[in-house]
Amino acid sequence: MEHGFSDDYHSFSDALITWYRTHGRHDLPWQREPNVYHVWVSEIMLQQTQVATVIPYFERFIAAYPEIEDLAAASIDEVLHLWSGLGYYSRARNLYRAAAVVVSEHGGNFPRSLEDLLTLPGIGRSTAGAILALAYELPFPILDGNVKRVLTRRYAVHGWPGTTAVLKRLWTLAERLVPQNGIREYTQAIMDLGATVCTRKRPRCGACPLRRECKAYHSDQVSTIPTPRPRREIAERDVVFLVIQNKTGAILLQRRPLEGLWGGLWSCPEIAQESELVGSLASLGFQNLRIHQRLSSLKHSFTHIRLNIHPLLIHADGITNQVREAVDLCWYSGEDSLKIGVSAVVPLLLKSLRSRSYREICYDENG
Repeated sequence: MEHGFSDDYHSFSDALITWYRTHGRHDLPWQREPNVYHVWVSEIMLQQTQVATVIPYFERFIAAYPEIEDLAAASIDEVLHLWSGLGYYSRARNLYRAAAVVVSEHGGNFPRSLEDLLTLPGIGRSTAGAILALAYELPFPILDGNVKRVLTRRYAVHGWPGTTAVLKRLWTLAERLVPQNGIREYTQAIMDLGATVCTRKRPRCGACPLRRECKAYHSDQVSTIPTPRPRREIAERDVVFLVIQNKTGAILLQRRPLEGLWGGLWSCPEIAQESELVGSLASLGFQNLRIHQRLSSLKHSFTHIRLNIHPLLIHADGITNQVREAVDLCWYSGEDSLKIGVSAVVPLLLKSLRSRSYREICYDENG
């Protein structure tokens, strides 16, 4: 046990709860009716995504699927359609899979134990703790990015929080600081403090209720704690996108494998290089196709890889029944009622085709 730790056990949680009651966020959509389903959906959406971005997605999602049974009965295409643009699409796939498990194996009722929650797809220790604390008011810790930042600064914990040793130390701190009473307020408070005061850049230390005992603040280390993630090289890969357009202006999309980049989303058929073009078109069931023009390249960055995308615009003069009937192919214009999740490149391609102007666009998203 750290020297003096037992002395600040209550003062830490009391200070946070007192601060939260005046300065915390109390009217977020998932707080208005804090049932376990809303807590779970919001916690999954908030993983690596800011609150302001999540709010409209959460509201649309709950409007479409008011109960977990509605989500379990939906199609993965409908779920990914609602998720389009939020990034990190494995979260949506896991949300969908977990809903099916809760309905089929737990009668639609979320487990109330840490062990059972951890068996559900997409739920790790911190998310499980948030569900237990916020929905069931049980004394379990959380350790999301905001909480890590608060704890590393308050206790001057050095080292990147992603390492096993530092992570273990932070979990120990998080567990010891959890109060037996007021757990819902405390959990929301420590998350809010990290999100609005103890921010990664330009923290507002003057407004922090923990400033008096914050070791990073008193040793002038706030700007260097937590230790940043070690820089890593991002791999690059060149791919060719086949932008096959029919006479109505729609383009052909192909469902991507569930695992991997843009998993489960619909995107343009992809080849590694132009020499594969003839064989790829044949496998898609086309005949009498011609390249109309090569479009300007796009760059698309994921967390670990950067794609250099080289689109080929191809006019479809005729299609075979194989294309019309294939379950993993569809024609998409972006203006119809087809509810599918598409990769972020698709709307850009459609927009450029309509305007007939094309410029290199660099942007960032995570799959």
